[in-house]
Amino acid sequence: MSNPATPPRSLAEALRARDDASLAVLLRARPDLITPVPTDLTQLATRAGTRASVLRALERLDRFTLQTAEALAVAGDPASYQELLGLMAGDGGDAAVAGELPRAVAALRDQALVWGGDDRLRLVRTAREVLAPSPQHPSPTGLGPAVREATSGMSPGRIQEIVAAAGLPSTHDSVSAADALTKLFGHRKKMAKLLAAAPAESREVLARLVWGPPYGQITPEPAAHLRWLLDRGLLLPTAPGTVVLPREVALHLREGRAHREPEPVPPAVEPAAAHRPQVVDATAAGQAYTTLATVEELLKDWDEGGPAVLRAGGLSVRDLKRTAVALDVPEPVAAFWVELAYAAGLLASDGEADERYAATPAYDEWLDRPPAERWAQLAEAWLTATRTSGLVGGRDAKDRALSALGPGLDRSAAPEVRHRVLALLAALPEGAAPAPESVLARLRWERPLRGPQQHGDDLRTRLARWTLSEAELLGVTGRGALSAHGRALLGAPAAEKTPGQAAEPSGPGDKLPVHRHHLSPALEPLSPPEQAVATAAAGRLLAPLLPEPLDHVLLQADLTAVAPGPLRRPLADALGILADVESKGGATVYRFTPASVRRALDAGQTASDLHAFLATHSRTPVPQPLAYLIDDVARRHGHLRVGAASAYVRCDDDTVLNEIMADKRASGLRLRRLAPTVLATQADPAALLEGLRAMGYAPAAESAEGDVLITRAHAHRTPPRTAPEPVPDGPPPPDSTLLAAAIRAIRAGDLAATTPRKSAGGAGGAGAAVRGGELPRTTAAETLATMQAAVLTGDTLWIGYVNAEGTASQRVIAPIRVEGGFVTAYDHTADEVRTYPLHRVTGVAELAED
Repeated sequence: MSNPATPPRSLAEALRARDDASLAVLLRARPDLITPVPTDLTQLATRAGTRASVLRALERLDRFTLQTAEALAVAGDPASYQELLGLMAGDGGDAAVAGELPRAVAALRDQALVWGGDDRLRLVRTAREVLAPSPQHPSPTGLGPAVREATSGMSPGRIQEIVAAAGLPSTHDSVSAADALTKLFGHRKKMAKLLAAAPAESREVLARLVWGPPYGQITPEPAAHLRWLLDRGLLLPTAPGTVVLPREVALHLREGRAHREPEPVPPAVEPAAAHRPQVVDATAAGQAYTTLATVEELLKDWDEGGPAVLRAGGLSVRDLKRTAVALDVPEPVAAFWVELAYAAGLLASDGEADERYAATPAYDEWLDRPPAERWAQLAEAWLTATRTSGLVGGRDAKDRALSALGPGLDRSAAPEVRHRVLALLAALPEGAAPAPESVLARLRWERPLRGPQQHGDDLRTRLARWTLSEAELLGVTGRGALSAHGRALLGAPAAEKTPGQAAEPSGPGDKLPVHRHHLSPALEPLSPPEQAVATAAAGRLLAPLLPEPLDHVLLQADLTAVAPGPLRRPLADALGILADVESKGGATVYRFTPASVRRALDAGQTASDLHAFLATHSRTPVPQPLAYLIDDVARRHGHLRVGAASAYVRCDDDTVLNEIMADKRASGLRLRRLAPTVLATQADPAALLEGLRAMGYAPAAESAEGDVLITRAHAHRTPPRTAPEPVPDGPPPPDSTLLAAAIRAIRAGDLAATTPRKSAGGAGGAGAAVRGGELPRTTAAETLATMQAAVLTGDTLWIGYVNAEGTASQRVIAPIRVEGGFVTAYDHTADEVRTYPLHRVTGVAELAED
């Protein structure tokens, strides 16, 4: 083991010096490092330095922490904290940068991207390779290569000429010449004197290159002002016709800053307007009720079997348009509702040969729950889903169209972005609606993009925009502000009013005070059990805000009924069969037609049942036209009977059959008379029923026994289906139990790998040291003897072990019992008592006493 006072020589040694709490912080921030669990700290350090893991860690840094890493990539290796501070704050200093830099360095250390003390800060090699400047990958700082790098291929004679032109004494080799130029360019007073003598045109060239890109093009015969710069090494050639501004020169011109605009403080999420919290909650609750009504309408429309599933999966463009028309919403909004029902497990494909979409059995269970609980289920499904409806209509990487309910819509970053957007809203005062661009700016600071990408085109920005609009559609927000039940959905505490803020702003346009340095609380995504508790709390807060279902309607003389609010489930279902919805809104208008009344009679109702139903549930008398309509349709209903012959029609009144046979519209049915009261056809019963109804008759279907078949709604359901599983964004964060077990295993494996050992003795090896990293090799007799001796003395042993799959590992054990070809021991690596077959132990060594 290394001396704690000795500076670490590698990342592995730096990790070895950490305590368990510090290792837990690292593994929680970078869960890919323990998938699978490393055998020791050396393997953990190796894995932490792999390119894929480093890139993933860099992508999760905030902008200032990433700027700090970029500055370290252009600093010396190692660099002192003061050198780093100079690169970040410049010669003139910056209080904000100086105040935030310790946090950024600590974050880089926590994630094992930086190691070493403040006097020897080292960026891990892979991160330096990714962030350091190169012609192929310019640094985000805009800096070019250092003088030593730019002159590495230059001839010794040419570099001596540059040294002489810069006013420096000649040196004996190129390395010392490059060092002399480096010291000159880093000396503020000498550089100021050198640049003061430069022509104005030369200074203009340097000004154009100073903030990057640092590369420029020159002709074979450069102008005099360019020749002046080339002669003194202020521009150095990198390729024929290409020159670069050395890093040290650029830093002098920048007054020591590595970045033009360091951003130590995140941009504030600015409130754009204030509303009374009661107004926000009421607006959100109204939209939550609309959400329930829309999802019910969607799935009710698909009760008898919805649109067909495309061969590649998903809805066709035509079916999505039909759904949008049926819901009276734009197509992107229709795609959102369809995907929401799918994410909640209420909608799926039926798996039949002619595969179609339909409601699942879970939909019936969902309908039986209270409205607030139904909304909470939808909201939780939306918050945690990785499927992204905003992508519908776009193209994938292979230029294939992305369809609703189809493949390719999962984006693993979606849950994190949704949660973070709502968390930023939760940090605002109660009732405050943010400016959308300020939310996007804050998200870009928290997860900046590396590379020249447009802010409006990246996926996270689009996800954030969709989140703001979808939260409003769903009723999580109202008038742009987070509602009380939306806050509870996140598990966030109740909002605190800003000091000096009025309890209730006077109007929706009132501006709220902006706190530019106020940081939102770190609301982390909840675990599934925690999210279930938060979802239940959100439902309880929403319940009092939803309108109470009514048990009555208002019948009118124009064959309509007005529902002044939401109806109770049995009444809504019965009325939905007896009448057609004509308009929706605050009050729903139903219209009674002969077809709708016949639909109710087909469902097993009688005329007297319908009269009694309307009389019971109407606050107004049943209008005479409606009563006549019911009696007239009922009188004709079932007069004709259709069954399977392929199909037949029978009627006690043969004159009715004569009328049908004489009607030209019946020619397509190809009817023929079997008896005075029976007609037969090759058409199937459903087609015959539809044809006779189109002719104005009211036939009823009958069974083989002659009984009237009752047509019931809500007949088609898929087999039991589970909601789609979110696609994780890499390994999930480990919980405390897994972290503790992983750290124990890594510590024990590291002990086995680094502790000095002694051989088990015997011929040619008594007392000889065993090199770390190699499995001990002893004979079966030596292994048995050493195990039995350790049982008596209580010593701890190091063994090599090969499991049943042939995987070799090393373990530190304390033998308890040896018998029957097995050793029972306390395994320090697994932190438990285990039994091992002796024939699978490759060898054994005692741990050295020190």
